[in-house]
Amino acid sequence: MLGQLRDLRSHPGFSSLAFSRFISNLGNGVSPIALAYGVLSLPGATGKDLSIVMAARFVPLLAFMLFGGVIADRFQRNRLVGGSDMLGSVLAAISAISLIVGFSSTWLLALMGALFGILNAIWWPAMSGVLPEILPKEKLQEGNAVVGLMTNVGYIIGTLGGGILVSNFGAGWGLLVDAMSFFIAGVIVWNLPLIGKLKDKSPGIIHDLIVGWKEFISRSWVIAMVVSFALINMAFESMLSVLGPLNFNNPITGPKQWSYNLAGLSLGMLIGGIWILKVKLERPLYFAMVLIALSAIWDYTLAFDLPMPWTVLAAVFSGISLEVFMVTWNTSLQSHVPEESYSRVSSYDTLGSFGIAPLGIVIAGPLAMHFGVNTILFITGTTTLVAAIASLAVSSVRNLRND
Repeated sequence: MLGQLRDLRSHPGFSSLAFSRFISNLGNGVSPIALAYGVLSLPGATGKDLSIVMAARFVPLLAFMLFGGVIADRFQRNRLVGGSDMLGSVLAAISAISLIVGFSSTWLLALMGALFGILNAIWWPAMSGVLPEILPKEKLQEGNAVVGLMTNVGYIIGTLGGGILVSNFGAGWGLLVDAMSFFIAGVIVWNLPLIGKLKDKSPGIIHDLIVGWKEFISRSWVIAMVVSFALINMAFESMLSVLGPLNFNNPITGPKQWSYNLAGLSLGMLIGGIWILKVKLERPLYFAMVLIALSAIWDYTLAFDLPMPWTVLAAVFSGISLEVFMVTWNTSLQSHVPEESYSRVSSYDTLGSFGIAPLGIVIAGPLAMHFGVNTILFITGTTTLVAAIASLAVSSVRNLRND
């Protein structure tokens, strides 16, 4: 493992990229806790308000995602990522100050989230294409695993610190930490030593979208995964953004209890990243989707109100499953999709995979208020289980290899 790390560090820009993900995810670990309990701390706020704020960034993210993919394939990707991070830090700071000073509202937080979603529509496809510009294809699985490790170490520290920070000082200060981490990470990525490949002159945006679409639909395993994850992400984002905080809704103990679960998720992702760094899976997507199906156990432990140690252990297993999938999925795309159209394919992937996630987030709060949080958690777990198993009916998913 140490030899692999030394080899990866020899590629210019890799260490800086990995460190930027660590810094950014210190704040990302704090952010969901701070934002969720910041909303719930507003006078008269309910699960409906939480759904509105948490869904706000998804709608513009998806609306502009294809445009972001075209931009990322035309311009220098690390500058797009760094610039989006630095601008996003300003939006996070505005939300933070509004909570600290006391002029915040559901609609202000939703507006900041919506503007952040537009930036994220550029960030996401651009970020997905940065690593292939640093590493050769045969090093991508190792590189994705190491970047994932740094991401998850930062996230664990952020979630554990976030629960303490929000409980003792308030949600606004947590969001301010998130804003600072975004700005620092943005500066690092902006200055990565990447020249960027000279892009061929394109006939236009429509042409670029058509080329990206043809690359996207030409692979049955990509289509199958996107359809499955449309349902899985709807369930997961609903649980992560709304149902989890509502399940631990005590204003004193809730932030800490939910932060322990999120830290368990990140610890599992860290473990999964270390493991996937050491192995070469013969059929990576097949193995990863079996794990994703089993990851529904986290929803079920929350639904049945099992003691905290059990929910945290289930979160750890869910994290292992998620990280193994993310590394194998990113490596599969980066290995089989041409670099010149990669960001466009990634944007179609993101649009499809998260297309109905905002719907899940919007309805999760009201449904939980009407039917009970536990009932909706049981439904999200079952949705994940069934959708993951269904994807394995496609032979190209079961048999894909990244050799």
